[in-house]
Amino acid sequence: MQLDFQKMSDGLVPAVVQDAATGQVLMLGYVNEEAWEKTRQEGRVTFFSRSKGRLWTKGETSGNYLRVVSLHPDCDSDALLIRAIPDGPTCHRGTTSCFEQPGQLALPVAPVGFLAELERLVQRRHQHPEEDPNSYTASLFRKGMPKIAQKVGEEAVETVIDAVAGNREGLPGEAADLLYHLLVLLTAAGLQLDDVVAVLRQRHSTISAGQRRE
Repeated sequence: MQLDFQKMSDGLVPAVVQDAATGQVLMLGYVNEEAWEKTRQEGRVTFFSRSKGRLWTKGETSGNYLRVVSLHPDCDSDALLIRAIPDGPTCHRGTTSCFEQPGQLALPVAPVGFLAELERLVQRRHQHPEEDPNSYTASLFRKGMPKIAQKVGEEAVETVIDAVAGNREGLPGEAADLLYHLLVLLTAAGLQLDDVVAVLRQRHSTISAGQRRE
């Protein structure tokens, strides 16, 4: 996995940073060979700042680091996609993405991306309940797995009732309650959506392989 810095007259390769959980594009920066190696070694995104004329680790002042999940050079090795987990707002203006405009609606995220955002919040409530001790999510974690599992069961039954009754108006709300409480249950069990998706992918690949053989 290499980048061809010689292609660029200034030795800088453009790097797009994407939220590894939601898929949202967070920012664009530039890396030279030194920034590339520092990013790979330390696991935090480091750019070469054209305005400052030096290496710049995102978050070195604000604490809002970008923790590297994976690095993907393009087919010509002259551009880079960085999948990362942000520790806070990426933009210096306080927005999630540098492509958002303050005061306007946030950039839309795919539905599965919003689930990842919600999961991240649920995990934070689990890890740092003192930040918002009055939150409903924190209260569920205090009550423990039996209560959380009970809520999942209740919401599942209510979802089924609306589905069987053909209640199209009420069904989305019940399904939303079910998904939320399921995220809480997975977090309490030490699991993530990724663990569930991994099972779905494995089953899908098995089914697809079986269909090809047939």
